[in-house]
Amino acid sequence: MLPPGSTIGILGGGQLGRMMAVAALQLGYRVVGYAPAGDNVAAEACSDFITADWDDAAALEAFAAACDVVTWEFENVPVSTVAAIPEALLPCPPRALEVAQDRLNEKAFAADLGGTPAPYAKVESAADLAAAIAAIGTPGILKTARDGYDGKGQWRVRSAIEAGAVAYPGVTCIYEGFVTYETEFSVILVRGRDGAVKFWDSTANMHEGGMLSRSVLPAGALVEAQVGEARQLAAKVAEGLGYVGVLTLEFFATRDGPVFNEMAPRVHNSGHWTIEGAATSQFENHIRAIAGLPLGGTKTRFEAIEMRNIVGEDALKAHAILAEPGEPHLHLYGKAEAREGRKMGHVTRVGHAVR
Repeated sequence: MLPPGSTIGILGGGQLGRMMAVAALQLGYRVVGYAPAGDNVAAEACSDFITADWDDAAALEAFAAACDVVTWEFENVPVSTVAAIPEALLPCPPRALEVAQDRLNEKAFAADLGGTPAPYAKVESAADLAAAIAAIGTPGILKTARDGYDGKGQWRVRSAIEAGAVAYPGVTCIYEGFVTYETEFSVILVRGRDGAVKFWDSTANMHEGGMLSRSVLPAGALVEAQVGEARQLAAKVAEGLGYVGVLTLEFFATRDGPVFNEMAPRVHNSGHWTIEGAATSQFENHIRAIAGLPLGGTKTRFEAIEMRNIVGEDALKAHAILAEPGEPHLHLYGKAEAREGRKMGHVTRVGHAVR
């Protein structure tokens, strides 16, 4: 159990690291962040922040020497970076990143544990792409196997005619068939060092342009009927990875049951509502887990909750939200540039349903 005054290291400098750092400070810990140069908004909540490349051996050594435990805030931290951290400082092994960073690996991993992914095929050439489209059909979506998030690195193939206009991008990809679904939902769990697992309620998630726009509770009867099966898979994934901390799996709710979409070995955008809406937020429970503290309760505190992302220039007028009805709780991330498609903050409303 990590005593007060110890130092938690966070790899990554974005808003998730910022909110994790706030939770760590609340529990009496110091926080040291690490990330390459950029708009590292997490630095404002850290006791110290090291700005260096992911492969800077000397900087990583200094970072590790300053920490009592190390975690990450997003899944694209290079595995080699995490592997450079002494194993004794890592409550969660790099294996979680290895699986999550490759869409082919994560779908195979989930399927091996009994999950049902969308039909998919590996694509390493133009011929592979043509064969995948022929075998799986259209509509479908071509995604880079690695990197890419919030709709980036993705190309929709709506019809056989349109398929001819989609060029192989020159990197390993995955082609997925579209899934007919009622809504999307996420299962967010926290797993402690002792293997104890707790779940938050699952939200129904709405996307715009490949990016999460809203998460709402209650999620609806269909999601509620499928959450149990989805949680079983999520727990198996966490155990199979030896995971410690908050882990997220995303699903499509279909008439035939939950279809696995992807996983994120970290706190998640669709769990931001837990700050105001749950007994213990995902951020605090992640810190509790990696520090070896008892996990907090995950019970939902209100009958209805909506979390909405604030994107781009909408952040410039976000304070006006505070005058609106619905008990709004505003979180702005302090990002310098409010460019189109960039998550700048979120607002959570509690106590009433917004549909």
